[in-house]
Amino acid sequence: MSVTIETIAASFGLLGKIILDKPKALNALSTTMIEQIQSTLDAWSTDDQIKAVWIEGEGEKAFCAGGDVVMLYHSMKETAKGQVPIKAAEFFSKEYKMDQTIHEYTKPVIIWADGIVMGGGLGIAVGGSHRIVTERSMIAMPEVTIGLYPDVGASWFFNRMPGRCAEFLGMTGARINAADALFTKLADYAVHSSDLDTLQQAILSSDGSYEGISEAITTVQMEYRVHESSLWMNYELINELMAPVDLETVVAQFKALQTEDKWLSKARQSLLSGCPMTLALVREQIEMAKHMSLAEVFDMELTISIQCAMHPDLQEGVRALLIDKDGQPQWSTQSVAEITDEMIAEYFETPQELLS
Repeated sequence: MSVTIETIAASFGLLGKIILDKPKALNALSTTMIEQIQSTLDAWSTDDQIKAVWIEGEGEKAFCAGGDVVMLYHSMKETAKGQVPIKAAEFFSKEYKMDQTIHEYTKPVIIWADGIVMGGGLGIAVGGSHRIVTERSMIAMPEVTIGLYPDVGASWFFNRMPGRCAEFLGMTGARINAADALFTKLADYAVHSSDLDTLQQAILSSDGSYEGISEAITTVQMEYRVHESSLWMNYELINELMAPVDLETVVAQFKALQTEDKWLSKARQSLLSGCPMTLALVREQIEMAKHMSLAEVFDMELTISIQCAMHPDLQEGVRALLIDKDGQPQWSTQSVAEITDEMIAEYFETPQELLS
């Protein structure tokens, strides 16, 4: 099943533990894993003995590197044009339900976001009540590289970031660290990975309440240094780069950008070689979700994601990156200049199959 479920005796009763247990695949989520997490959370929500939940990834490399995009590829490949890829639709639907469950859970959910936290992994991590990153955390929403868009509730948490960090992260897929995660409100605490045992003991010795768990974490947290955040260090420049209303101008500014900063340089390259439609969708999803509830955001994202599975870019992006591995995706549009409002609007229309 690739998810390990445990309960640990604590001073307050039981701590429920969910371990994403597929370390060779960097704990990437399959539909089966999502179903197991959902059923566990549902059962624990009414179990009076279990006062809090802890979620982590097996191994030292990753919390969770995302969803099973190879499965999505095959689902799209075997589906006729204009039809909804059923397995892809099922995956997105169940994933977003799980993410929303974590966000709205009535008991504390502690996230140990150590190592790689990407895409669907961030969807799980960001919903926790106590979100802990480490010096090894490497966080990203890299969907621009495969012709998807930042989903798993990103339309919601992007709108809660300072300045234009969200547009920058969504359009570049830039990798960020613990300091960045605290700066953008993706995490609440930073704890050194070597202090995991001490942290768990402090939590198990607490009273299990939201406040008690918070106090336990603060006893072992690392000093937060804002200057270790690349987003903070480049904040003014990022706001300038993303400021133009016209997306063509944004792309032109990235083309003209000259920098010796390796992190910025990599972000620049990802945006310029990434899927043009993703760039348009990032801006649109943030704007559309501004005044939406969390439930409305997930409904909207389910529509966009299924549309992505029905349009050619996602299949082509996964093919180029993970199937043929030629690194030469042939996007449906060559530049953002070719993208019309009508083309973007298609992604926000619920497919007829799902309405009937």
